[in-house]
Amino acid sequence: MLLESNPKMSVLWETSSASQALLQSPASHPSVILLDLDLGTENGLHFISDLVERFRPCRVLVLTAIHDTQAHLAAVAAGASGVVVKEQAPETLLHAIETVHGGEGWLGRSLMAAVMGRFSRDLGGEKKDPEADKIETLTPREREIVALVSDGCNGEKIAKQLGISEATVRNHLTSILAKLDLSNKFELAVYALRHGLGNTKKP
Repeated sequence: MLLESNPKMSVLWETSSASQALLQSPASHPSVILLDLDLGTENGLHFISDLVERFRPCRVLVLTAIHDTQAHLAAVAAGASGVVVKEQAPETLLHAIETVHGGEGWLGRSLMAAVMGRFSRDLGGEKKDPEADKIETLTPREREIVALVSDGCNGEKIAKQLGISEATVRNHLTSILAKLDLSNKFELAVYALRHGLGNTKKP
């Protein structure tokens, strides 16, 4: 309703899941895609790069109720042009859409601080990751699974790609979450992006 009331904007389509969005034709030519990170059974974070690629040069703007700065940072790292928190004023969303449509990024203060902090650490030669000891306990197979989770693969896809059973995948995930002190696959995906555990070689 907010977007359709703005004479400069129109809604081309909407879906209840990111996977359904990927079925939309690129010929619809969306300029900006608004994507929620929490889609019930789906984690929007896993679909950002696919949406950017399929609807290029469309820009992805994350609209979320999640306040985790690391999740926001992971979204930007995955290709999002910005993040808007749902509790912000409606005018903020409209301004953010216009900004990313114009080719700029949209970063809130906390996210900008996180980005600048990471940039400063990179320039200064960041010391050993405090999580490195935990990461070193992962087996090569567990690292493969972490990378696939960061790519958005579910248990079935992981099992098929690695030639193992879904039960074995679940057992590995239980071990991984315990070693890294994480609660679920969403946290694992964010953790993987934050600590560089994603796939570096894509087909």
